[in-house]
Amino acid sequence: MKETYDLSALRHDFPALDRAVYKHPLIYLDNTATSQTPSCVIDDIVKAYYNTKANVHRGVHLLSQEMTELQEAARRSVKEYINASSIQEIIFTRGTTEAINLVASSWGDMLHDGDEIILSVMEHHSNIVPWQLLQRRKRITIKVIPMDDSGVLDMDAYRRLFNEHTAFVSVTHVSNVLGSVNPVKEIIAEAHRHGVPVLVDGAQAVAHQRVDVIGLDCDFYAFSSHKMYGPTGVGVLYGKKELLEKMPPYQGGGEMIGNVTFEHTTFAELPFKFEAGTPDFVGISALRTAIDYINGIGMERIAAHEKELLEYTTARMMEIPGMRIFGTAPGKDAIISFLIGNAHHYDTGMLLDKLGIAVRTGHHCAEPLMHRLGIEGTVRASFALYNTKEECDAFITALRRVASMLL
Repeated sequence: MKETYDLSALRHDFPALDRAVYKHPLIYLDNTATSQTPSCVIDDIVKAYYNTKANVHRGVHLLSQEMTELQEAARRSVKEYINASSIQEIIFTRGTTEAINLVASSWGDMLHDGDEIILSVMEHHSNIVPWQLLQRRKRITIKVIPMDDSGVLDMDAYRRLFNEHTAFVSVTHVSNVLGSVNPVKEIIAEAHRHGVPVLVDGAQAVAHQRVDVIGLDCDFYAFSSHKMYGPTGVGVLYGKKELLEKMPPYQGGGEMIGNVTFEHTTFAELPFKFEAGTPDFVGISALRTAIDYINGIGMERIAAHEKELLEYTTARMMEIPGMRIFGTAPGKDAIISFLIGNAHHYDTGMLLDKLGIAVRTGHHCAEPLMHRLGIEGTVRASFALYNTKEECDAFITALRRVASMLL
């Protein structure tokens, strides 16, 4: 396998990769859940706590001004990273989950009884449950885009879901189970043909492919820092300015106000209207460092490397007797969900852990998708920019050993 960048040098940037698990070198293949964090990001967090910790947008003193600039520099960095039109379109949240809840609550507040929302069968619970909570307040209907057995959405069925009651579409860019890269640009164009706005859950996309929100023409785009080598507890909601301006605030409190009296409150301009209270300004500032790190390597090089790992590992896994892989869509992302025969996914994951290999087991917060597949859960291995061919070989060796024990 041809390396697209110096992996051996790059891996030294990630302290966690040097540790042992049960006397085995750690092989971390749980990147879809959360990625590891490079030293430069950790160093920036420590530096901020030591030197610059002061509440943002609230002080005239130097520390507050410095921390404010670090946070707003991160906002500018996010804007450039996803090619948004304005920093006013970048809202900081606690993660993808809160970003979707913000839209479901705020935009959902403007929906009417009888309106319909379209989701896909492969959505994460974070893009299902908020809309179900909205159903408790509004008499709306949720419709679901089906898929074929390989994990490709049925676009003809999608088009047939539209009618005069369709009010919103919310779909994942990349399935966190199947790795399917959905045709979101086509999905958005079809929705816009009917005058319907679209939210894209980009949690599994932004660290693995170039995202251009202007090119996609999406109305909202949500993602998390911790899946792109950044701090936990930080997320982003992109929204078109003209739509965000129409939406009522999601939460009330400090920072999101213009003026407050006991009789009346006015709200701040974008993006602060949706950023109530003290944010994780240290984590937000460090997200900028994570973005710089990704850009320093190059998204095209990262994507090429992960694709090689995916293709190499998938081919070798299929040589193992009893191997069942779920998600075979063309052009899929570097995620492999699988079962070994009828062995329980938890047993497989536990045995792999004893061999130093970190994978995810369970329904992956996508129970409706599991029902569609006719299973309770899977084992999921997912790759990142720091994984190696040697780790893939060790993973295959461990899988063979586990298979011999379980079959």
